[in-house]
Amino acid sequence: MNAPHPSLQLTTEVAEALASGKPVVALESTIISHGMPYPRNVEMALEVEQIIRDGRAVPATIAVLDGIPRIGLTRDELETLATHPEVAKVSLRDLPYVMARKVHGATTVASTMRLAALAGIRVFVTGGLGGVHRGAATSFDISADLTELGQTDVAVVSAGVKSILDIGLTLESLETLGVPVVVVGSDEFPSFYSRESGHAAPMRVDSVQDLAAMMRAKWSLGLAGGIAVTNPVPAEDEIPAAQISGLIDQALAECAERGIHGKDITPFLLGRIVELSGGRSLETNIALVRHNARLGAALAIAYATP
Repeated sequence: MNAPHPSLQLTTEVAEALASGKPVVALESTIISHGMPYPRNVEMALEVEQIIRDGRAVPATIAVLDGIPRIGLTRDELETLATHPEVAKVSLRDLPYVMARKVHGATTVASTMRLAALAGIRVFVTGGLGGVHRGAATSFDISADLTELGQTDVAVVSAGVKSILDIGLTLESLETLGVPVVVVGSDEFPSFYSRESGHAAPMRVDSVQDLAAMMRAKWSLGLAGGIAVTNPVPAEDEIPAAQISGLIDQALAECAERGIHGKDITPFLLGRIVELSGGRSLETNIALVRHNARLGAALAIAYATP
């Protein structure tokens, strides 16, 4: 494996794991700074890291602190991300700006993927993927997560496309970009809070060994880009699609009324849905991240031991 890029700062734990070929799992940080209230965000981050350690892999939460891309964070650094009043939401386009200004930034799926790849990490766990926003035919609002999946060699474990988005158009876009979209243990593509979306799974896989084999096959052929590994939320934790759809529609209408757009849309919608659901969506969000972390650790081990 190539050495990590010199612009990155790795914790000793992550650096030693990568140097020795041990399984490492990347984690994004936007969910900490922009996705959940304090102190649940720190509790969730620490719990997910522990789940990955319990699964015999090494967690690497990724963020930018004082302009330096960090691969792996200390407890104090997680607290900074969770509480500092000026943590930027950093997608790929924002990385040079945040680094040059030497400020703090929480990484999205797209920027976490790129920094993970630069560090030599091939498995990344998140909650939900970004994608094509509803109304994108006129707004052109399409997440950089999709183009990054089309070019960066990282397997991304999620609970599906965020249900606030246009899932059908997102799946079509991923096909155009040549990104394999595989659902674990189900013939239906999930929709983040729900196990159902009304869309068939493009591909189905039932073991981490088969997922790891897909990763090796893709990259051994020189086929650039990631794999979208979709892990449906556990049945006992889901919010059925029929229940959540009305709340999403209400939150979208409020977003339009307030003129919220661009990268501010997703944090507003997810936060508003937490309020409208009486906190239930937050509990589902945490449950699915836990579930994804277990799968991510197992996948990193399977990929590291061909």
